[in-house]
Amino acid sequence: MLFIFYSIRISRNICLLPLKFSIATYSTEATSTVKKFTSVQKKLRLSDTECFQSRTISPNFVPPPDHWKIAQHVDIANSGDIEKNLYPNNEEEWRCMKLDSGKLQKHCFMLSKIRLTSLVVVTTMAGYMLAPGPFDLSTFIACSIGTGLVSATANTINQFFEVPFDAQMSRTKNRVLVRGHLTPGHAAVFATVAGIGGLVLLYSEVNGLTAALGATNLILYTLIYTPMKRISISNTWIGSVVGAIPPLMGWASCVGNVMSPDAWIMSALLYTWQFPHFNALSWNLRPDYSRAGYRMMAVTNPKLCRKTALRYTAALMGLCYLAPILNVTNWWFAITSTPLNAYFLYLAWKFHKQSDSKSSRKLFRFSLLHLPILMVLMLVNKKQWYKKQDEKQKITIHEKGEGSNIYAILTKMIPSM
Repeated sequence: MLFIFYSIRISRNICLLPLKFSIATYSTEATSTVKKFTSVQKKLRLSDTECFQSRTISPNFVPPPDHWKIAQHVDIANSGDIEKNLYPNNEEEWRCMKLDSGKLQKHCFMLSKIRLTSLVVVTTMAGYMLAPGPFDLSTFIACSIGTGLVSATANTINQFFEVPFDAQMSRTKNRVLVRGHLTPGHAAVFATVAGIGGLVLLYSEVNGLTAALGATNLILYTLIYTPMKRISISNTWIGSVVGAIPPLMGWASCVGNVMSPDAWIMSALLYTWQFPHFNALSWNLRPDYSRAGYRMMAVTNPKLCRKTALRYTAALMGLCYLAPILNVTNWWFAITSTPLNAYFLYLAWKFHKQSDSKSSRKLFRFSLLHLPILMVLMLVNKKQWYKKQDEKQKITIHEKGEGSNIYAILTKMIPSM
C-alpha cells in the first residue's frame, strides 16, 4: 500500500507539472500587471495633489479645533471595534485537530464513500449469483467483504489526494478530510489496513483470480483514473472500466474463470450504464468541476457529453438482447427489459435534444432505478442454474452407462425430484 501511495504522488506531480508551470506564468504576468497599475495610480495621485494644491481655500472653511478633537476621539474609540472585527470571538487561525472516537465509525464510512462502496458490493453479489456455479455461502460472504474493503481503500486514496480540489466544490467541500474531522495520516492508516485486509481475504478465502482483479481495479482507480480527471476527458471511459470489474470479480469467485463470453455480459451492461448515469450527473455540476479544474465532457465538450449518453443507452438496450443469445438468461429477460430500456433511451434522447437541468435530472434519477431493476430481471430470468445443470449431467452419465434403459433413468430422477 505504501508503494501505491508513493506511486500516486509521483504520477500526480508529473501530471500536474504543466498546470503548475501555467500557474507560475500567470502569477508573473499578474504581478507585472499590478506593478503597472500601481505606477498609473501614483501618477493619478500626483496629479490630484497638484490640482488640490493649486486651488485656493477660503479662510472661513477651516474647521474649528474642537472638530479635530472629536475626530481623534472617534478614531480611538473605533480602533477596538476594528480589531474585534478582524479577529471575531478571539479565535485563533490554527486549531488543534482532535480525533472524536465516538464518530470514528461514521467518519470511516464517509471516507470510504459508503453508498458507492455498497453499489460495488451489490454488483459483485449479482455477478456471483448470475454465474452458473454452485452457491457457497462462505465464498459469497468473503467475496463481498473483500470487495467492499478494496473499494473503500480506493475511495480513501482518491480523497487523500484530492483534498485541495474537493474544497473548491460545493458537492465535496464537506468531506471528512476537507473539514478536518480526520487527518491525512488517519486516512493513510485506514486505506492500508482495509486494502491489505481485503486483498488477503480475497486471495485466501476466494481465489487468486478474484484477488488479482481487485488489485487491478485498485491500481486502475488510484493511479490512472484519479490523476486523469485533471488531464483528459478520457477519465470517464477509464472510470467506467473500474465500475465494470466488480461483477466480473463475483463471477470469478463463483466459477473460477472469466474466459467465457457470458462472463462479461453483466460487466458490459454496467460499463454502458455508467455513461448516461454520470453524464447526466455531471451536467448540473459543471460550475463545480470547472472551478476545481476537472476535465469532464460536460465542461470541455458538452455536445460529446450528450451524444455519448444517448449512444451508450442504445448500446445497453442491445446488450439485453445479447444476454439470451449467450445463454445467460432466457428470452423473457429481453422481453421484460424492453419497456424499461425504451424509457431510459427516451430520457437520454430528451437530454440530447434539450440539455437542460430538468432533462438531466430526470435521466440521472431514472438511472438509479434502472440498474437495480435490470439486475433483478436478469437474476430472475437466469437460464443456467447449477442444480438443473447438475441433474442434466447425471442423466447423461446414466444414459452412457446403462444404454437406453428408460426405466432405470426414471427411477434415478424420481427421488431427486
